[in-house]
Amino acid sequence: MKKRGFSGVRPTGRLHIGNYLGAGKNYVAMQDEYDCVYCIVDLHALTTLADTDKLQSNIYEAFLDLLAAGIDPQKAVIFVQSHVPEINELFTLLSMATPLSWLLRVPTFKEKARMHPQNVNYGLVGYPVLMAADIVLYKGEVVPVGEDQLPHLELAREIVRRFNEHFGETFREPQAKLTNFPMVVGLDGKDKMSKSLGNHIELAATAEETTKRVMSAVTDPTRKLRSDPGHPKACNVFKLREHFDPECITQLEEDCRMARIGCVDCKRALAEAINCDLAPLRARRISLAANPEYVRQVMLDGAMKAQVIARQTLDEVKSKMGLI
Repeated sequence: MKKRGFSGVRPTGRLHIGNYLGAGKNYVAMQDEYDCVYCIVDLHALTTLADTDKLQSNIYEAFLDLLAAGIDPQKAVIFVQSHVPEINELFTLLSMATPLSWLLRVPTFKEKARMHPQNVNYGLVGYPVLMAADIVLYKGEVVPVGEDQLPHLELAREIVRRFNEHFGETFREPQAKLTNFPMVVGLDGKDKMSKSLGNHIELAATAEETTKRVMSAVTDPTRKLRSDPGHPKACNVFKLREHFDPECITQLEEDCRMARIGCVDCKRALAEAINCDLAPLRARRISLAANPEYVRQVMLDGAMKAQVIARQTLDEVKSKMGLI
């Protein structure tokens, strides 16, 4: 029997190549090896109460990107988090077994509290509990994540252990599955690729938009002149080419170190490689966007499938806790 894989995508708008390399490609690859459940985690988006007027649009755009990337509704369950209301009940029940001190020590909570000092709400504090509920509601065993999410996943494992100790063996501890690109650095060359930082390239961008964005990327900070020898391992453009242009990476590294190519040459080649790699995805996305009825039906069908699993899990949890 296949293990259950689970992951969620926060709906902040269209996905970018950091999402794709850090998670999306893993999602697609996992479909043949695992029994996969994927969702758009719209409840998580409410923790900062920002741009909720755009939430429905953001959910739809992210859903389109996942389908275009290769998530197959015949192989995996894909849906929107809040469309399965059982998540709210399990979130409440797990919060009863989670010490507040565990939540206050999470690094991302401290970071978000600094970013939004006027809105340090209960949902923000309880974000890791909701994440744990997402995973265990569907009995997730394998979770594809980036390195920045490992503290949250470890906390989910601790919540699982504590619940099992108090109420009997119910959940398996979820294991992380890191990608070959566990964290994708943005075009600024220093921060994680992020829409909020503006250092990203959208999957759905046109070839022209992609080229323009790539040409603005920061390269080797130590290389001032084209005749200077490069340091490929310190260059974010080189790191991206390792994925999008792998067959020429050995020669590229040598040419860079010997100053046979310049940074502008390298960026043009990266833009061409990205556009070539993403062309099929972008074509699928255009086709899907032209058929919104199909996309909405996939959402509906996915929620119905997910709810069957969720209802069974919640019945078991409530029984173990003495509620039924």
